[in-house]
Amino acid sequence: MQTYTYLNNQVAGPGCPELVSLLICDIKEVWSASYNMENIIEIENLIFEYISGEEHDHISRAIDGVNIAVAKGSFTAVIGRNGSGKSTLAKNINALLLPTSGTVYVKGMDTKDEKLLWDIRQTAGMVFQNPDNQLVSSVVEDDVAFGPENLGVEPAEIRKRVHESLTAVDMLDARKKAPHLLSGGQKQRIAIAGVVAMRPECIIFDEPTAMLDPKGRQEVMDIIKKLHEEGITVVLITHFMDEAAQADRVIIMDAGRIVLDGKPRDVFAHADEIRAIALDVPLAVELSEKLRSRGIDIPQGIITMEDMVEFVCQSKQRT
Repeated sequence: MQTYTYLNNQVAGPGCPELVSLLICDIKEVWSASYNMENIIEIENLIFEYISGEEHDHISRAIDGVNIAVAKGSFTAVIGRNGSGKSTLAKNINALLLPTSGTVYVKGMDTKDEKLLWDIRQTAGMVFQNPDNQLVSSVVEDDVAFGPENLGVEPAEIRKRVHESLTAVDMLDARKKAPHLLSGGQKQRIAIAGVVAMRPECIIFDEPTAMLDPKGRQEVMDIIKKLHEEGITVVLITHFMDEAAQADRVIIMDAGRIVLDGKPRDVFAHADEIRAIALDVPLAVELSEKLRSRGIDIPQGIITMEDMVEFVCQSKQRT
C-alpha cells in the first residue's frame, strides 16, 4: 500500500491508477527475476512427517525444521547416513513429497501449488538411485524422448534434444540399443540424458551411484561435473564422501536436521564431529590425519586425492 501511495503521488499523479498498476507489476517482475537469479531453491523451516500404521497413528519426523537456499548454477552435495532425511529432502524439492509444514520454493514456485507441479518438475529434474525405475522404453532414444514428448515438444525439437542429450552423456552410439542390455553405469547415463532432454535448470541426483561399481560411479560423476560446468544447478544426494568433496558446498544431515553446512574444506575440517554421527571422511582427509600423527607436516584443506597428489609433487619440487 505504501508503494502504491508513493507512486501515485510522485510518478503517476492522482488520476492515473492504470499507470501505477503497470509500474507495480514491473517492480514485482524485476524483484522476482532478481530473486530467481540468486537462488533457484529456497527451503524455509521445512518439516516432513511420514504417517503409518493401520489407524495412521504412527508419525515419524524425517525432516525437522530445515532451512536451505541453493544458488543458481551451484553444485551442492547433501550427505548423511541412512535415515538422515537426505532423500526425503530431495523428494520435497521435486514435489514428489509435500511439506507437512514449512515451504519449498523452486524458482519462486511453491511446491504445494498443484497448478505449478509440471513447471516445478521441468525446472528441477530428478535422477533416482535405481535407473531401472526411470527407464520406460525398449529403445534408448525413445526413452530419452519420453519426457519431451509428454511436455508437448515439437517432433523436430525432440529429435534435436535426444541427439544433444545422448551426446552430453557420451551415449549417442547406444541410441538404437535396448536399455536392459546396458551396464548399470550406462543405464544411469541414459536416465540422466532423459532428464537433460527436458531442459531443466536444476537436476537433483538421489544417490545415483549407489548401485554402481567404481568404474560406473566415476562415469556418472564425470557426467554430473560436466553438466554443472555447462551451467546446470546440481544437488547431489550421496553417502560417498569422495563424491561430496567434489561439490562447491557440502551439507551434512543427521536425524532430519542440518549438522554442518559450508565449503567442503571447511566442513571436512570437522572430522571428529562427522565421525560422531557414524559417517566417514574422505580418504584424503583420513590419510592427512595419519601422516600428521607421524610428524609429517600436511597442510589443512586437503580433501581429495588430487589435492594430496598436488601437495606431494610440490613437496618434491621444493626438495
